[in-house]
Amino acid sequence: MKFLLLLLSLFFSSVLQAQTLHLAIASNPARLNPLLATDSASSEITGFIFNGLVKYDKDNKNVIPDLAQSYHFKDSTTLVFKLKKNVYWHDGEKFDAQDVKFTYDLLHKKKIVSAYTGDFRFVKEVLIKDRYTIEVHYTKPYFKALEIWMMGIVPKHILEHETNIMSSSFNTHPIGTGAYKLKSLELSKGITLVSFDRYFEHKPKIQTIFFHIVADPTTRFLMLKSHQLDIGSIEPMAYERELKPDFFSHYNIFEKRSNSYTYLGFNLRKKIFQDKNVRQALSLAIDRKELAKILFFGHAQVCRGPFLPSSSAFNSSVAVPEYNIAKAKALLKKAGYTSEHPLSFEIVTSNASSIRPYAAQIIQYQLKKIGVDVHLRVMEWQAFLNMVVFPRKFDAVLLGWGLSVLPDPYSIWHSSNDKPGGFNFIGYHNDQVDRLIEYSQTLVDPQQRSQVYQKMFALIVADIPYLFLYIPNAITAYSKDIHNISPAVSGIWHNYIDWEK
Repeated sequence: MKFLLLLLSLFFSSVLQAQTLHLAIASNPARLNPLLATDSASSEITGFIFNGLVKYDKDNKNVIPDLAQSYHFKDSTTLVFKLKKNVYWHDGEKFDAQDVKFTYDLLHKKKIVSAYTGDFRFVKEVLIKDRYTIEVHYTKPYFKALEIWMMGIVPKHILEHETNIMSSSFNTHPIGTGAYKLKSLELSKGITLVSFDRYFEHKPKIQTIFFHIVADPTTRFLMLKSHQLDIGSIEPMAYERELKPDFFSHYNIFEKRSNSYTYLGFNLRKKIFQDKNVRQALSLAIDRKELAKILFFGHAQVCRGPFLPSSSAFNSSVAVPEYNIAKAKALLKKAGYTSEHPLSFEIVTSNASSIRPYAAQIIQYQLKKIGVDVHLRVMEWQAFLNMVVFPRKFDAVLLGWGLSVLPDPYSIWHSSNDKPGGFNFIGYHNDQVDRLIEYSQTLVDPQQRSQVYQKMFALIVADIPYLFLYIPNAITAYSKDIHNISPAVSGIWHNYIDWEK
């Protein structure tokens, strides 16, 4: 009997393992609330738990319904959503228009600090026409009138009596409408999501998703190599030099240019960086081609500015940043820095990325050639955000931005977002750029908006608030044990509810 029970236990354990998707994230999520999720870990997990009214299709070209059944513009400033009637929250309550209106209102409460509030700045009002119809009125035509509703919707019946959403227990015990719901959250250990039986499309075929929280990138890579992870990112150096044929017999590879770039951002409130000669000298001293070659083995390209080459906002007339040691030294001397009085500052970055600490070391080495003394500090991700980035306690930060299909420069580059919780944490201010951003928001014609964005691109690059460094390729390995994965322009995740393992 004991032997039979042991066999049954092993059988059910293997079945459960087969129905579990093993992933890894580099840090603890800050808040599992789509209105407050700004770090990558929180954003990734909330994507499984919550839905927006709309989303992009697999080719990142068209906006398609999600919680909405359909949508249409009544006129240039009025958007109507018809909501799906078969949507349930994870606690069994029905989703309806009240939740949409509540989410919008919550974003504008004085006690909430959300980076997404600015996206809704042109919304005049949100009206409930009936239980499953929402009408949104804008103050003027807005090019992202539809896309802003990709933000996750939160439940009114749970949060309407919450006094402080920033510290609410909801942020660690979320209730959403998504394909998966939270089962457990053990900080610095793991996060378990389980499939939601009443998901409005259909119940996901993989029962459980387990996120291993592993800060060390080498450990994450070793877990992938030893088949402890089903899906994982691979750094180019590891891809080119550390993988054996056995790895490729177990994993498929999907590679595409990422929708992100890495930059060195200056704290423009600091006196040393208010001198453009200094910023220009530092830019000239960085050999970005060498940086990309050393770090990525051909799996990256030099970044020219704030918008990616795949975007119509990209300005191809702006040249690749120049590398010129002699000119850099001359500019530093002009700014008053010599071998007797060298420029010295600190670069802070996070170990959440396995690449950026190495990038910081290369930058340190390259800047030493012009006599600049750079100190490095590498921190755990949450400490980096909470103690350095958001309090603005840094000289320079090595960070990256992931950009949406339809980039909106407002949150990063508009001077009004130099505020607590805002993404303009370097303190960039340019009145002309502000005006162009504000004007671009009203342009619904893509060609007109492209022209304005390209002008904005050139102005920001000329100001040198960042050293735009590189655009990496994203290399993803996924287990051949997972069936129905269909790589597309957007990546592999667009149909994850249909995956089988």
